[in-house]
Amino acid sequence: MSRASRRRASTEDGDPGRRPRAKVQKSSGPRWDDRIAALGASRVPVVAWFVLVAAGLAALVCAMVPVGPDRLGDAGAVVVASAYSWALAARTGGRPVVFGTLAAVLGVVVVVTDQDALRTGAAVMTCAVAAVLGVMTTVPAVTFLRAARECVIAVLVAAVGALATIGFEPTITVTRFEYATFGLALVGAFAVVHRLGAGLHGLGRRGLLIVVVGGVLLAVTLLYAELLRRYGTTELVTSLLDAVRWSRDNLGAFPRPIESVLGIPALAYGCHMRARRRQGWWVCAFGAAATSAVANSLANPAITRTESVLSVCYGLVVGLLIGFVLIRLDLFLTGGSSRRSRTTTPAGGRRSRVAEEASALRPEPARGKPLL
Repeated sequence: MSRASRRRASTEDGDPGRRPRAKVQKSSGPRWDDRIAALGASRVPVVAWFVLVAAGLAALVCAMVPVGPDRLGDAGAVVVASAYSWALAARTGGRPVVFGTLAAVLGVVVVVTDQDALRTGAAVMTCAVAAVLGVMTTVPAVTFLRAARECVIAVLVAAVGALATIGFEPTITVTRFEYATFGLALVGAFAVVHRLGAGLHGLGRRGLLIVVVGGVLLAVTLLYAELLRRYGTTELVTSLLDAVRWSRDNLGAFPRPIESVLGIPALAYGCHMRARRRQGWWVCAFGAAATSAVANSLANPAITRTESVLSVCYGLVVGLLIGFVLIRLDLFLTGGSSRRSRTTTPAGGRRSRVAEEASALRPEPARGKPLL
């Protein structure tokens, strides 16, 4: 037998002295779930969200001009409503993909069926989601200027929601629509804040007092307006209407009372308080009174768009002035301006404010991160 034949025979018989070759496994690379997690942690979803909102806003503006196809308003409303639902779910620790997709599907169904009841329901939900998202978008503010910035951001978010709301072309009774959207926004804001503020037991005495005062102020504002509309004397109603007419004739608009008196002050003071205490979230919940008023500001056909914009801006300015007074009063009555640290000189007052602001370091997730 030749040498080659003996080598083949020993191989076939399984020569124990010969080691088999090890099989080399190819690396499969990163798994799909790891890739998805890495994509979610990057800035791609945030950038994509801004692009979607910008595209929807452009479509809504073109529909208002009007320029382009007739369906631009419907498309813009569906895109903004879906993007806002996605953002609200992501911000509150929910399932953004599920709720964003569901909102998109429902929006398409509403547009395709073209039923007045469905369009009105979509407009109500879009308005409420925009109002709650405006409040949830804010971050803690150490100074009043930062609190004012947060109020402006919340108003801008709600203003885009206002365009999406009328983009669905609802058939409404203005008063009922305003009450419905305000009630849903307030309930939604308090439902989220109940989790963010660690439930009712996380209020404390100061938080409980603030919530009670805010609730009383809200009830007084709504009841006073309703009682005045139904049972107000002729002289009182005439004098108030004269003030409104003078403001419209000379200033172009009249600020919305619930935004000026309650919503913006609560949002500014709440953001300022959140930098120091968790109870500030309960104050911010009343900011839905402002964002809902902005989100439904274009729904009244008797008021021009220019007057609606001016009314929102005037309410923002008046509300920030009231919020500034509340913040200064809070700093005066609490540790930021205690008797031991307060001096009679302006420089000493500035030093105490700087020291108080430096100690206000309560952490919260960034604006684009989930709160829960």
